[in-house]
Amino acid sequence: MTQPTSGVEHSGEEHDSEGHSVAAWTAVGIILLGALVMALAVVFPSALWFVVGAVVVVLGAITGKVLAMAGYGGKKSTYEATHRAELPGRGQVDSGTQ
Repeated sequence: MTQPTSGVEHSGEEHDSEGHSVAAWTAVGIILLGALVMALAVVFPSALWFVVGAVVVVLGAITGKVLAMAGYGGKKSTYEATHRAELPGRGQVDSGTQ
């Protein structure tokens, strides 16, 4: 029996990083800590601690983005790098002449 496909060709696509970066792990760790604080705030009713946990979650997402922008994120895949020029508006400038 064959599996249905979405019509998108993925042969040769590489998944080198898959989120294994300092930025990703830091963000996930901080977000999990915030989620734990929010969960405890539900078990032991406290609106203040729930808000503190929510703020920690938002700070975790911001920290992950800042670290990724600072160069600690995953590397671009070779698939994306080789096919980026094929996207509209990318690559060589068309002079309009044939």
